[in-house]
Amino acid sequence: MDFKTQMSVLVQLSLIDNELSNIEKRYIYALGKANGVAEKDIDAIFSDHLNEKKTALPDLGLLSEDEMFEYLYSIVQLMKVDNKVYLSEIRFCQKLAEKLGYKKSVIAELSSGIFSDPDITGDRDRLKQLIMKYKA
Repeated sequence: MDFKTQMSVLVQLSLIDNELSNIEKRYIYALGKANGVAEKDIDAIFSDHLNEKKTALPDLGLLSEDEMFEYLYSIVQLMKVDNKVYLSEIRFCQKLAEKLGYKKSVIAELSSGIFSDPDITGDRDRLKQLIMKYKA
């Protein structure tokens, strides 16, 4: 899966509440860097979204279970990273979860096990197993 597409989803979530915090932006750039996405590419993604040129979601049915988990994990962590969770963010995450083949309630389950600080890692293997019961 092209990680730039996932970055686009994260940018879309970060802008959904019309308030991009510095911590959200830093999280997106750090995640991009960790996955080989250049800063200029992330700048372009932000620019596209700010100019209403949103990237459509990819065919999420082609993702592996691990890739689906990473999508969910990263969007939930981004939602929580600024310690402000808006209803619009929750709905966006739930919509993406449904497109990935999960029930909406998986977001609440993941949210309870994912910390707002990206440096604190939860038990990812336990979370992967836990979300399987939410497959639609």
